[in-house]
Amino acid sequence: MAEKETLRERFFRCGKLDDCPVYDLHGHMGPLEGACLPRCNPEDMIAAMDRAGVRLTVFCHHDALFAPDIGNAINLAEVRRFPDRFRAYCGINPNYPDQVARDVEMFDDNRDAYVGFKFLADYFQIPITDERSAPAWEKANTDHLPVLLHTWGGSSYDGPQLVRTCAERYPDAQILMGHSCHGAWKEAAQLAVDFANVYLELTAVLDDRGAVDLFVREAGSEKVIFGTDTPWFNHHYYIGALLGAEMNDDDRRNILYRNAQRILGDMLEM
Repeated sequence: MAEKETLRERFFRCGKLDDCPVYDLHGHMGPLEGACLPRCNPEDMIAAMDRAGVRLTVFCHHDALFAPDIGNAINLAEVRRFPDRFRAYCGINPNYPDQVARDVEMFDDNRDAYVGFKFLADYFQIPITDERSAPAWEKANTDHLPVLLHTWGGSSYDGPQLVRTCAERYPDAQILMGHSCHGAWKEAAQLAVDFANVYLELTAVLDDRGAVDLFVREAGSEKVIFGTDTPWFNHHYYIGALLGAEMNDDDRRNILYRNAQRILGDMLEM
């Protein structure tokens, strides 16, 4: 009797697998000044997703990060154009606290499109613990929503200690550490161990050999989320790096889709 093929063997033979869908929980959309992003409109993003077997991308439009009054409307419009392929994070920019309050107030009216919130504290130079972001944190905590944070090792805005403070303060918010406190891999893994609501996310992690292996070994694959920062990085590269990492196929399935399905839950049906 022939041995059962591994996910790696099947992916390399077929390119994508219907029984192992991919959920990308860290995406963006739209052009950004000074960046070459040739596949940044939704149609081209969907074509790239189809080639790699990505079933759903959760994104925050670049404009929503820097001009949320404009960009969050684009988030909603694009999800409603392609509801089977996208969900969005509501972009939170604490430089505009009145806008934060309005976006949080309108969140429930847009549950068909939104799954949670996105913070980019290093760019705003406002810590994730700042009170101007509290309305979004409180909403996420009350409703058990995902919060995708940009996190970076050594940052005074979103480094490991600040993530720890937020995890303690908002124990029911589902904290996705975008970039997994980049470079501070052991500290990030320990956060995922210490807090049930904190997850490691793989954008810009898979270019560092051994980091995801450490995450699975220390925190378990149930605490690791697949993300690519699409359209910045390539799905195939990230999937391939995961297929070559030191873990078993059950771990890979957790990371590629099971954890996302569990976190998003009923929001996938809206």
